Amino acid sequence: MAGVLLAGCTQGYAQPQASGDQAAIGGGKTAAPPRPTDVKLASGDPRQSGGVIAAGGADAVYNYGPSVMLDRGQTRMWWCSQYGGAGPAGDDILYAQAQSFDGPFTGPGGGIPAAVFSGAPGQFDGMHTCDPSVLRVGSTYYLYYTGAAGDHALGNAIGLATSPDGIHWTRAAGGRPILGPSHDVHRANVYGAGQPSVVYLDGWFYLMFTDTTARAAGSNGAGQFLLRSRDPAFGSGVQALDVGGFVPVASTSAPRARSIVDGFSADLMWVGALAAFVVAHETDGGTTLTFWTADFSEHPFQPVLIPGPWKEGPGLVRRADGHAPLSSADPCDRVPFDLVRATTLGGAGAPTDLRHFGLDLLGSRACENPGRVAATFDGVTAPSPERTMDLVRAGARIRVDRRAVAVALAGEVLDKAPAAWATLPLATRLRAGAEAVVAPGRGFAFVLDGRRRPVPDGGVVGNNGSTARPVTAAQWDAYPPGASLAG
Repeated sequence: MAGVLLAGCTQGYAQPQASGDQAAIGGGKTAAPPRPTDVKLASGDPRQSGGVIAAGGADAVYNYGPSVMLDRGQTRMWWCSQYGGAGPAGDDILYAQAQSFDGPFTGPGGGIPAAVFSGAPGQFDGMHTCDPSVLRVGSTYYLYYTGAAGDHALGNAIGLATSPDGIHWTRAAGGRPILGPSHDVHRANVYGAGQPSVVYLDGWFYLMFTDTTARAAGSNGAGQFLLRSRDPAFGSGVQALDVGGFVPVASTSAPRARSIVDGFSADLMWVGALAAFVVAHETDGGTTLTFWTADFSEHPFQPVLIPGPWKEGPGLVRRADGHAPLSSADPCDRVPFDLVRATTLGGAGAPTDLRHFGLDLLGSRACENPGRVAATFDGVTAPSPERTMDLVRAGARIRVDRRAVAVALAGEVLDKAPAAWATLPLATRLRAGAEAVVAPGRGFAFVLDGRRRPVPDGGVVGNNGSTARPVTAAQWDAYPPGASLAG
């Protein structure tokens, strides 16, 4: 295995605070008034599975590091294990799916979980591929993972692969790592960099990760660091979270001056109903949820513990874009937090026995005004009164003729539009065959009511029955900008 890192804390680590301005997050158009901090939220409906919900078949002896996605009516999960016949003798990433969090999780054809990603001999990830974090943005799935060529010191780095279906993967960035150790400080812990967790929000890919060589890591290498970029491969326009907020950096190996959580193997999620990021990390007694404002300057809510046994970090149940799913019971007041984590050490001395735990936080007041409604339901689609679909983006509804297009652009699909949506204006309509453009270095966009509305890839354009017309960068820029249709 590529150096399993169990969650842990360093004594006396003081979390620095950040400050600075940032654009509105999650559909808001204007800066919100100052908000209370360190608010205590009530909790309810504690839950856990009756037993193990997923495990590799064949000769798999460990199962840990899950990434769990609610995607088009299914619960999909990728995790770290090993099949002797899957490829090089090292970690593999397995995949299975189920109709509920509690399983049973099976492979795509109903059998044992499938090994969908393994090492590439001769490359940086020649032996081990582990710790998946999976997103879907538009028609493309992104797999961020820890890779290693062997078990040598500081050999772990983060790679990226893409897929049209979450099962068949192609390495991106030329098969090279997109992030490695910063080498700020060399410690006894020689793990390196890995354990990624990625969220897509307002056009940014947020990448949280472990780096035991980071300047701001604890003496045992513990710490979680954060980069963001509009490029999913983090090859350009990279910003790092520093003590003063996000700052541009030359590369993903820039010095790491700030950690947002003291621990290993954590998971990141954006919670629109709370207008906050949450980091799930293991502490005494279970998984702690630590909340941060959108600019990572303050803790808006007190930490919450999801109790129970654990042996390796949690995988939060997230939407396809890495956001928190809505409560089916009361999306305006409840926020569900569900996760999967390894709970025992197996025969190989490695974490296994994946089980589900969760609870609801109460009193979110997510629908108390139109701004909160916009943030809570951003990226959600539901049937409209016209037998089409409405998609919430940037504080308004976009009417979409084709359901498949709305689903591809959305992070979550509802069977019925909530009553609170009545407060959101109808901004425009995406009709089948609508005008679309593509420009070098700019990407794809629909032209709706004369405005350029970007989409993440050409697959969405094709599914709409549209053909993207090539334009120059100058012609692209001449269109008045509109809100992105994919967040």
